[in-house]
Amino acid sequence: MSLFGSSQFGLPRLKPLSSKRSHVVSVLDIGSTKVVCMIGRLTPRQESEVLPGRTHKVDVIGIGHQRSRGVKSGVIADLDALEGVIRLAVDAAERMAGLTVDSLIVNVSAGRLASDIYTASIDLGGQEVESGDLRKVLIAASQQSLRQDRAILHSLPTGYSLDGERGIRDPLSMYGDLLGVDMHVVTAERTALKNLELCINRAHLSVEGIVATPYASGLAALVDDEVELGCAAIDMGGGTTTISVFAEGRLVHTDAIGLGGHHVTTDLARGLSTRIEDAERLKVVHGSSLANGGVDDREMIAVPPIGEDDRDQPSQVSKALVSRIIRARIEETLELIRDRIQKSGFSPIVGKRVVLTGGASQLTGLPETARRILARNVRIGRPMGVAGLPVAAKGPAFSTACGLMIYPQIADIEIHAAQSGMFSPFGMGSGRIARVGQWLKESF
Repeated sequence: MSLFGSSQFGLPRLKPLSSKRSHVVSVLDIGSTKVVCMIGRLTPRQESEVLPGRTHKVDVIGIGHQRSRGVKSGVIADLDALEGVIRLAVDAAERMAGLTVDSLIVNVSAGRLASDIYTASIDLGGQEVESGDLRKVLIAASQQSLRQDRAILHSLPTGYSLDGERGIRDPLSMYGDLLGVDMHVVTAERTALKNLELCINRAHLSVEGIVATPYASGLAALVDDEVELGCAAIDMGGGTTTISVFAEGRLVHTDAIGLGGHHVTTDLARGLSTRIEDAERLKVVHGSSLANGGVDDREMIAVPPIGEDDRDQPSQVSKALVSRIIRARIEETLELIRDRIQKSGFSPIVGKRVVLTGGASQLTGLPETARRILARNVRIGRPMGVAGLPVAAKGPAFSTACGLMIYPQIADIEIHAAQSGMFSPFGMGSGRIARVGQWLKESF
């Protein structure tokens, strides 16, 4: 039965992890360049100074990745092609882990991710704040975000206020007249999520939870001080570039643009009249986003022709021309990101801290170019807090998959229907059938 099909069931929500026992978690990162399946064992661990808030140690016991097919700029373009790739990636991870997967936590980049802050307040009448009051104010904020065409992926309280005094982290047991909350809600179009679920169901798997790509990559690439003080994680993938802003330990803003590393490759293929795979190799081996590329105009490289004819000779182009083509697209992408951060109003929160991650962030000279355009300190973020990764998977390209592994540990800070009987993201099932559905769900 589809998790999304009937109105009384919302998006699949993860159950809180038990702090007493180990869990096996399977995740699927569907990108425009590659599809990664990871299976990990989450073992309870002691609270530590490094990565506080992480309740479990993550050990990867199986991994499979395949070149993506059927996904264009984060959007599913061919269900059959993507289904085949998912099967192959999951199969490889299952064989390595020696177990079978039936449900997965997946990421979503498509569906025009939107990030909104909703505010609500309730009257306490000078009484002590109880858990029921918290739930009431959170429901009031969440209900403002209900829309027929969009589903809620994440709803995180970013801060409370008591009698107008803001910045309160946990008002429980405090006294006041007026309790307010700011709720950050990330939504996506329902149709994009339904297509994603359909594709995974066709591979005989079910969806255990859905996480916005920028949230996942930020969880893996940022250190605790960055999450606390305010920082932007920019995940440069093949088809999309996503932005997540964290502050005071919480995700406060997300955004996405439909440009990525693959656009650089196609620019090279067009500009140099060569095949996509040859353009990709040129980008990786010779490409740079620096103004002079660190080369002079006299250094030449061979570009294979498009034709199949063996008599066609490779053409010679200067390395500087390759860098010029790359630089134009990279600068455009970074300028768009800079403008989006500025427009979001979160620029002061981001401050001088930006972390670049994702496969396309590995381009030579990218941190320097980003520093110049974003006018901020920039570092390349690799996945942290996940053990057992093969060497090939320790780079920025695997940040999203590792973030999906980390997510179950912090999923319970979100406020959702399953916990509070609040609302159903997929359709406003508030009638008798919905209540029966809720009772069945809670009773069995």
